Amino acid sequence: MKRTYKSMSFGALLCILAVSPVNSTGTGNEAKEIGVVNASTALVVRDTATTKEITKSAAAMLAEEALDLYNVMNLKKVGLSIKAFEYALKGYKNLVECGKVMKNEVLSICDFSQSSRRKRFYVIDMAEKKVLINTWVAHGRNSGGEYARSFSNSPESHKSSLGFYVTRYTYYGSHGLALKIEGLEKSFNDKADERNIVIHGSNYVGDNFLSRSPINGRSFGCPALPQKETGKVIETIKDGSCLFIYHPSKNYIQKSKVLNG
Repeated sequence: MKRTYKSMSFGALLCILAVSPVNSTGTGNEAKEIGVVNASTALVVRDTATTKEITKSAAAMLAEEALDLYNVMNLKKVGLSIKAFEYALKGYKNLVECGKVMKNEVLSICDFSQSSRRKRFYVIDMAEKKVLINTWVAHGRNSGGEYARSFSNSPESHKSSLGFYVTRYTYYGSHGLALKIEGLEKSFNDKADERNIVIHGSNYVGDNFLSRSPINGRSFGCPALPQKETGKVIETIKDGSCLFIYHPSKNYIQKSKVLNG
């Protein structure tokens, strides 16, 4: 029976469980629900213990996949935390599956658990399994100093917003070339457009700025990049790719519907 679970995706298994006919056997607390997968092959038993086992197996398989990719792409060497990548992979896969992300060959991660002095913005080629771009990125001025510690979805907060976004179209604004991003998570980042949160370049981020400042500059909430690298980043991720802005905030990790829905 366990081999049957391993041979199909967790999403597919849940779909089977949702539509399978149900018969009850036993009485009282001993009753178990049995769903017929295929009358000529097997049965899937659906009781509380089995459901927990399936859920645990799905989480374990995701963790294994994340660790394998993490090692293959040598993400530890470029500073990305394994937890940031595992959460990013989980949300990315969920969004691709439900059709929210159309440009699925690219995944971008902004790891705000790191110091602003670090290159904490990553553009990853999921097909080729390699890091395409690794550079600096600013957080909101009211989110913190060297480290981002506070986040908000509110207009005029001048804080960064956590969670999953999908990239949209480019335009030219006060910072030059910029990229619209749509926040996909209600109460966490869905006011990105209202707040004019976009990816843009700036002279207050990057090696030149750090040569005369102990930390990178901060934005009004936008994930601002070094001006000289903005064009390459935007060209790579525009038009429907997934962006994840991460911090190990319990409020976000526990309540994100993309991660937990």
